[in-house]
Amino acid sequence: MPLPRPLRRRADDPYWESFLNTPFADPNNNINRTIRAMPPGGVFPVPSEIHSPEVMSAHVKELGRFFGAVATGIVRLSGEEADPFAIVCAVRAEHDPRDAPGPGGQAPVSQSLFVTFNIAAVIREWGRRAFIAPELDGDRLAAAAGLGLLSRDGRLVLPRHGSKVFVGDVVRTALPLAPDGTATAPARA
Repeated sequence: MPLPRPLRRRADDPYWESFLNTPFADPNNNINRTIRAMPPGGVFPVPSEIHSPEVMSAHVKELGRFFGAVATGIVRLSGEEADPFAIVCAVRAEHDPRDAPGPGGQAPVSQSLFVTFNIAAVIREWGRRAFIAPELDGDRLAAAAGLGLLSRDGRLVLPRHGSKVFVGDVVRTALPLAPDGTATAPARA
């Protein structure tokens, strides 16, 4: 039986508010913390053939869609030599995880970590460096990539999904890509 998507409140559910807004009693019970703490895997020693940056960008964006992102963008970080490209992915979020600390509210964070973790792993399997960079501001980089606009409070708004999206951690890589935009490497506030 498929899971309902997205998580929606039933009118007769007495536990919904707790599910959305009550944080874990023990933060170690939250899988997001464990995934973030994992070291990146090894880079395959023989790099795969790169057709062109444009083709590789299309592959990365298709990977994002495959793993569950509603939008994926690529930004060249100006002034960065070692890992000059940032990959940002937006996932659907009925409830903003910054406002809903419970397990239900943190579901978009889990989905975002799943997407970025797997994209970085595939790039490493292609023989190129890739790692998660949580210090970068994903919302601003997504706007720089042309995915959408920033609201007054600095959150991404997509044309198709509105503000019902979440941009999690950013993937940094040296994989030759064709960027959608250029930006400095803004840190999270």
